[in-house]
This record gives sequence, C-alpha cells and structure tokens, in this order.
Amino acid sequence: MRIRVGNGFDVHQLRDGKKVTLCGVKIHHDKELVGHSDADVAMHALTDAIFGALAEGDIGVHFPPTDKKWLGTKSEVFLAKAIYLMNEHGYLIENIDITIICERPKISTHALAMRTNIARLCEIKVEQVSVKGTTSERLGFTGREEGIAAMATALIQNND
Repeated sequence: MRIRVGNGFDVHQLRDGKKVTLCGVKIHHDKELVGHSDADVAMHALTDAIFGALAEGDIGVHFPPTDKKWLGTKSEVFLAKAIYLMNEHGYLIENIDITIICERPKISTHALAMRTNIARLCEIKVEQVSVKGTTSERLGFTGREEGIAAMATALIQNND
C-alpha cells in the first residue's frame, strides 16, 4: 500500500497546576494534565495515529503505562519511536491534522508554536501540520474542565 491513514485519540485528566504541555509547547494555565508520562494528550494522539497507519498497535503496546521506566517521560520519545518505525517501513508523512478538545486554554493563541514544534519533531514542513482547538460547548468532562481530549490523523505515503 502506497498511502495509509491512521487516527489517534487520547484523553488526560486535569488537576490544579501551573501549566499544560500540548504538542510539546508549555502553556501557562491554572491546571495541569495528569498521566504516567508528561501527559501531552495531543502528542499521544498523533503518536497513535502514526502507529495506526503502520498497523503497529498503539502507544500502550510500545510504552506500557504499567512499566515504571516510562514514568515522567517526555512524549517526544514516544513520537520519535513512531517516526523511526515509519521510516523503517519506508513511509513519509504527507500531512498531520490534530484537534485538541478543551474549554481552556484557548488553542488558537498557541497553534503556530504547536505546528512548528510538531513539524520539527517529524522533520516535515509546518505547512504539513494542522493544529486546531474546539470546545465541547461546556458539555461532558472537557466542558467541565476535568480533562483534555485530542484527536489526530496522519496520512503517510511509501517513498519507494
């Protein structure tokens, strides 16, 4: 198959704190994300999208949350593994689309920094990366600001 598409979805709980990290960008906030690693929900969703496009399982298969060696790990490590496997299989990223679902912080203010960081980590052009935010209209756990969710889609193409 020359073209493959993968989707990823992740959720992390919020608690009182000073910042959230989304797409590797630290954002001042009155809450923080809770997780076994750094809880970068957007980067986790992207990592799962790439693993999915490759039919290589998900982030939990490669980095089990029950394994203490991943405690506090930066999500860049997880994404780097997905990129490495993608390259090993002879694929390149054509484009990435990430949607972050939360009431706050407002994503639009930070979207360019997030796109730039994801492009750098994936070694692609910023024009190949979309990052956008949406709310859940104050409904559900994201609406009550109990957590943040993220969805990602990755389109990869065989470069052979």
